[in-house]
Amino acid sequence: MSENNLKEVWNLALNQIEKEYKEKGKEIDFKLWFKMDYLEDDIQTIKVAVPSEFMWKQMISKGIVNTVKLTIKNLMGLSDLNIEPVIKESPVSESASNETEELPKKNIEIEKKEEIKEKPKTEAKEVKAKKVRNQNSTLTENFTFETFIPGEGTSSKFAYNVAQAVAENPGKKANPLLIYGGVGLGKTHLMQAIGNRILENGNDNLKICYIQAESFLNEFTSSLLNKNSEKFKSKYRNLDVLLLDDIHFLQNKTGIQDELFYTFEALHKKHAQMVFTCDRPLKEIQNMADRLVSRLGSGMCLDLQPPNYETRRAIIQKKLDLKEKDLPVEIVDYIARTVETNVRDLGAALDKILGYAEFIDTNITIEIAQNLLSDLYTSPAIGNISIENILKVVADNYQISVSDIKGKKRDKKYAIPRFIAIYIAREITEYSFTELGNEFGGRDHSSIMHGYEKINEKAQTDPSYMAKIKNLIEEVKKYKG
Repeated sequence: MSENNLKEVWNLALNQIEKEYKEKGKEIDFKLWFKMDYLEDDIQTIKVAVPSEFMWKQMISKGIVNTVKLTIKNLMGLSDLNIEPVIKESPVSESASNETEELPKKNIEIEKKEEIKEKPKTEAKEVKAKKVRNQNSTLTENFTFETFIPGEGTSSKFAYNVAQAVAENPGKKANPLLIYGGVGLGKTHLMQAIGNRILENGNDNLKICYIQAESFLNEFTSSLLNKNSEKFKSKYRNLDVLLLDDIHFLQNKTGIQDELFYTFEALHKKHAQMVFTCDRPLKEIQNMADRLVSRLGSGMCLDLQPPNYETRRAIIQKKLDLKEKDLPVEIVDYIARTVETNVRDLGAALDKILGYAEFIDTNITIEIAQNLLSDLYTSPAIGNISIENILKVVADNYQISVSDIKGKKRDKKYAIPRFIAIYIAREITEYSFTELGNEFGGRDHSSIMHGYEKINEKAQTDPSYMAKIKNLIEEVKKYKG
């Protein structure tokens, strides 16, 4: 049976938070991020209506949910409190009212606005029509050459052309192919585009497998435990196309490295196409068997760099076409100039602006776009970011040495910078917790995870602390050594 024990305190808390935001001149932020309508509670848990899962995840990541929790707990003197979302199909009312009400079903076609409107669907349909008839469940249909924007005169353009050549003649050109680069630059997209193109060309009889290195390791380990390693070997050594993602995950793991070496030898002998991705050059992967490194780098190695302004603008427009949306030219230009890091961040920025337009039901202006993207890192990207640079920047800021961060001292003076360096490394690189443990003095992955979560929790509840972390990240990206 639903109850309303905390309804009044919920309204009081939201009013208090709204007042604080107004005093700071952040009224727009409050309207955007606190779109939660109280529904019911049972003292320990409050259920709220939220517009979408996307908005709920944003509220959590920005610390909005924690802010409400802490405010209510302080008002009531509660030791514990949960807030659970009820996803509605329509946006919550734009008013700040917290009264419980039945929300109307959302009309599939959003009302057209003067500045943001639905795109004519013909162009988007043409793109969709090119999607691959995907018979391989491990491949993502959206990852095609048609949806990849390489840009003219860039490293991505060269990689794009090579990847297409490989897809048209698997096993005959650039074999093996290694694609490496920083986070969110399109390595996985380009790799899977190769597999999708091969299928699109009618090669349905070919055995194609896309798999992440972590899953490859887990499957190998499972085969050993279940004593069916021959089945594992047969599966991978008889492929026609192997697409293995994030091979840096295999560093320090001798057993799976040996297996990959022998798999490589078997596939190379039968002229099967192999494509690998990595977040750094092979020479920077620690504790990888020399013979395996030699094999992986024996074909063609492609370095993906962050997209330039023109390419970023083209990527945004392509994403708008696929979403069947439109934005004013000046907003597209602003996003392209502001988000210089990678394709993933471009998509996140665009989704944030489109989400605001949909749920607040307003036209997007430059001022609103600036406010929404103010928390993104806008410093120039430098390509691959090394753990060593992260350690140096953090150590310098806390006036300790890199060896202190990697060392065993548990004093607060050393532990906090260590946790911060772990947090930053986890956020802006593709290192796993296990890999970070190796980089931070051979620590267990659980210790690394604890350090990350400790900083993450504090950053989500303390805006000034989050600002400090962001400043350090900007320093890391600018760091020249």
